[in-house]
Amino acid sequence: MRVKLFAMGLTSLLLSPVAGADDTVFDFTGKLSSEFQAYPDEGQFVGQAYHSNASIALETAFYWGFNEGDDSVIFTPFIRIDQQDEERTHGDIRELSWIHAGDDWELRSGLRKVFWGVTEFNHLVDVINQTDAVEDSDGEDKLGQPMVNLSLVREWGIVDLYVLPGFRERTFAGVDGRLRSGVVVDTDSARYESGEGDQHIDTAIRWSQSFDLYDIGLYWFKGTNRDPRFELGLKNGTPVLIPVYEQMDQFGFDGQATLDSWLLKLELMRRDTRSEDYSAMQAGVEYTFYGVSETNTDVGVLVEYGWDERGKGADVLFQNDLFFGSRITLNDESSSEFLAGLGYDIDYQSHSLVVEASSRFGNNWKLSLDARIFESGSNQDLMTNIEQDDLVQLTAEYYF
Repeated sequence: MRVKLFAMGLTSLLLSPVAGADDTVFDFTGKLSSEFQAYPDEGQFVGQAYHSNASIALETAFYWGFNEGDDSVIFTPFIRIDQQDEERTHGDIRELSWIHAGDDWELRSGLRKVFWGVTEFNHLVDVINQTDAVEDSDGEDKLGQPMVNLSLVREWGIVDLYVLPGFRERTFAGVDGRLRSGVVVDTDSARYESGEGDQHIDTAIRWSQSFDLYDIGLYWFKGTNRDPRFELGLKNGTPVLIPVYEQMDQFGFDGQATLDSWLLKLELMRRDTRSEDYSAMQAGVEYTFYGVSETNTDVGVLVEYGWDERGKGADVLFQNDLFFGSRITLNDESSSEFLAGLGYDIDYQSHSLVVEASSRFGNNWKLSLDARIFESGSNQDLMTNIEQDDLVQLTAEYYF
């Protein structure tokens, strides 16, 4: 599959128009990072009897602009080598695309990443790219998605049309990985509802518009569900979870209102599949205190609520949850930032704490300190699988 993805992206480059040398712009940037994770407790499952883990990762970005800026090519490869989990040692092409801009339209083809959504703690409407679940537990790391995207700019809004030829399976922690269930996911045995398997062509359409203080978006996605359901199977006599990717129709809305120091956020989605139909919502409010105590520091306070129509029958962590958080931005030369969030599950009385802090040093270095703490209030909650996976993570990144 990765060979096919690379071939598709390479084809988009070869089909891009040739430009003269006088208007060609080349740029190259990259990020080399080292990551150390400390776990106070050994994991509760076989293969997790360790307290620390280290990894290194490299992500580079090649940019080629030509045709007086109307055309550009972007290539962003990524690779990580992990000490403990062989499934986390992986590579991906995050982006390999050609972009052509017209007067009131833009055509983007190849492998790309697209993000939809406005809320902080859960992204219900972000449906185009597959989650790279071995990278982090927050679901914000994504695999590159093959696509052809035509974006039309009109006075009444922006319309994006997507053709998505090829599906990316979700990555999962292996036997030696943390933040997993007691039964390992067997990605080699993935099943599909569509007879075309991972070659099914998905489609999507999205309309977005800004009205003074309001930004809204509506979309319809039709294709392979990025969130698999699981069936119990056996591999060499050992129980495994087999991911099953169904076909789905998903309708979604995201909106944000900026009212002075207030941000009002809302994400809604309706998903219809063969096995279930349901709706879900994530809504929140954020208030920012600017220039606290006559300094450059801004302090934001966030409250969000997540609801899933399936209730306790949902196969996700957040089905009836409250989130409280604070974001502190120092607005200094080091771009120092701090975010803390507390999640509370109303159904199970479970708790989770997320802390993220980062700061730049000099022109090339960035240090980040993250913490994740989980406390399950019921053995029926999915969080019970990871409540011994509390961790503190230190990341050093060098930009070039």
